[in-house]
Amino acid sequence: MEVQLVSEIQDRPKVTTAAPPRQTRNTLGFTVIALFVAAVNLRPAIAALSPLVDRIRTDLGLSATEASLLTTIPTLAMGLCAPLAVTVGRRWGLHRGVQLGLAVVGLATAARGLSQSAWLQLVCAAAVGMGIALSQTLLPAVVKARFADRPGLVTGIYTTGLGLGGAVAAGVSTPLADAFESWPAALACWAVLAVAGLVLWSAAKGSLQLEQAGDPRRIVTSGLPWRSPLAWRITAVSAGNSALYYCELAWIAPLLHDDGGRSESQAGLMLTTMIAIQVAAMLAVPALHGERQDRRAGLAATTVLTAIGFLGFALSPGAGAWLWIVAIGVGHGGLFTLVMTLPVAASRDATQAGRFSAMAFFIGYACAAAGPVVVGGLRDATGDFQLGFGLLAAVATLMLLPIARLSPRRIAQAQHHPSA
Repeated sequence: MEVQLVSEIQDRPKVTTAAPPRQTRNTLGFTVIALFVAAVNLRPAIAALSPLVDRIRTDLGLSATEASLLTTIPTLAMGLCAPLAVTVGRRWGLHRGVQLGLAVVGLATAARGLSQSAWLQLVCAAAVGMGIALSQTLLPAVVKARFADRPGLVTGIYTTGLGLGGAVAAGVSTPLADAFESWPAALACWAVLAVAGLVLWSAAKGSLQLEQAGDPRRIVTSGLPWRSPLAWRITAVSAGNSALYYCELAWIAPLLHDDGGRSESQAGLMLTTMIAIQVAAMLAVPALHGERQDRRAGLAATTVLTAIGFLGFALSPGAGAWLWIVAIGVGHGGLFTLVMTLPVAASRDATQAGRFSAMAFFIGYACAAAGPVVVGGLRDATGDFQLGFGLLAAVATLMLLPIARLSPRRIAQAQHHPSA
């Protein structure tokens, strides 16, 4: 869905997409900072839950399955509310659409501090997901609309913001909960970051000049390529990638605490380290991979490394924990970025890229929403995370099947198939 927005803007005359010629270096730097801070806000509300999940379960009397809903609900809302982002972007424009999303994230995050009741936390989780969907779907369109001459650089900054926001939230939430003697207060603290993002984004309106990007009513969508085998391969890889990512955020810290014998603070620090490694790998692995047409080797190598990390956690969550942290950090960080490039690399034009991405986006987040619930249910049934993380290792391994069928020859054939 979000790439469809980008594709529509990208197809407009060049004069409407290039950065304004009179932008000074300071002005350009300010707009990039505003974009970065906006992106930072799209993960803390979810990542902050993981190191606190044991406290939340104890205070609210939740099972592992029930606690997983705090991650599942916002993830599901992110997919379901993506069409709403299209409507908002069409009616009010890109700048105000992102602005509204940040405002919703900030208000829902602040409301978490009002009560420990389970219903309030679940409602806030859903609202957070809706706000993330609004901003996350429109921000890539902003990148293409105003930074068409440097999309790689700005997209890298945007992606780094996503990873950094999750890393900081995972590492700092436990100390905040200790300081305030309240996990709801620790969760609500991240509203301050949302306010900062909202202020910077509002101040950058004049510098961004998104009104010049064209009539927002021209942002439209098209049907999904349900009959395309290539689209289904890309979707299968993307769905597995998303499911693994949100299971990491939801359950690695609890696994380290429950099965690995780490304290809450140590588990949060290790999760933060893993996400930090992923952020570095998101930039380093694609750079090493280069612009090769055949991406199967890079995808397969990072997938295998990710599977090794999950299997290691299943079999030895204590002794080898740091080794598995590095394996998933490097493996899944590199895999994440390579998967994100698939719709563009495997498509014949911008329209097809948008359709591939939209299909992967909707199905991917549906799988991501189900993943933490399944792992939580297995934790309740067996008493530990061994079976759940073994299943995640199997999911990563199964991703090798569609990856193997992404050869340049098959892609070239599928690009010109009528159903693609």
